[in-house]
Amino acid sequence: MPKEVSLSRILWACRRGMLELDVLFMPFAKEAYSDLSEQHKLYFQRLLTCEDPELFAWFMGHEKCPDPQLAEIVDVILKRVKI
Repeated sequence: MPKEVSLSRILWACRRGMLELDVLFMPFAKEAYSDLSEQHKLYFQRLLTCEDPELFAWFMGHEKCPDPQLAEIVDVILKRVKI
């Protein structure tokens, strides 16, 4: 079982080089991360290891994420933002 990653580490990883990603990730991490299932937390942690251009393309709808697990957490984040 993987060790628990602290919220402060998650928040640090949410700080990106693109403002568009910062405004998606920071509020999501602060408001929703603790309510995610353990599986979705792991997906989100993996998502944060991706490169900014990839993330931007996925979140802006320019490309579909090829990884089903990452695509799932992208959808979770986008649905939360649209509410």
